[in-house]
Amino acid sequence: MNDKLDDAHVHQGKRKKMIRELEKKGIHKNVLDAMENIPRHLFFHDLTLIHFAYDEESAFHIGEGQTISRPSTVAQQTQLLEIKKGDRVLEIGTGSGYQTAVLFKMGAKVFTIERQRKLYERTKEFLPSLGYRTVQFFYGDGYKGLEKFAPFDKIIVTAGAPHIPKDLLAQLKEESGIMVIPVGEGESQIMNLIKRKKGMEFEKTEFGLFKFVPLLKDKH
Repeated sequence: MNDKLDDAHVHQGKRKKMIRELEKKGIHKNVLDAMENIPRHLFFHDLTLIHFAYDEESAFHIGEGQTISRPSTVAQQTQLLEIKKGDRVLEIGTGSGYQTAVLFKMGAKVFTIERQRKLYERTKEFLPSLGYRTVQFFYGDGYKGLEKFAPFDKIIVTAGAPHIPKDLLAQLKEESGIMVIPVGEGESQIMNLIKRKKGMEFEKTEFGLFKFVPLLKDKH
């Protein structure tokens, strides 16, 4: 079987090692269980990079100027979201679809937006081929979110935003909605956890520095 399509013992072993490292960082069992059941190497379209798929500290380019986030970043963002089965989750930045798959495995109903046409087309076909058939894919401007499908229980942004988009805040469910978004310009961003209270009242907590590609506005 093609190495890219085969979840061989060597991949499973590397994945278990990655999970052990994430566990040491304090990642919760529900997140670890989801990530252990996703063959991350399948999300690498460059065959030469497959053997690095379970390097816990590595992010790699996936084309169109985008990257697949480090496993530790995916795990930490996911944990901050406090995903519950059945949560309606809006993901800004589909990318390779790996973060999408983690949310799906945790029982979320995922709505995901990608502004790069080639990545959108590729991942829209790729994820259903792995069994993630109920994910809803959209091509468009992540800053605008998906007002038509709001409110969302959770919103996750997987690119660095220069500011927190007001449209996304408005699409969070009142009194329980949570958004996780890296904010800042330059090489590093601060991870923000935002919880919506009543009306347009929000509580914000910061969780250190991370590195993401920029969240860009739609070209059209």
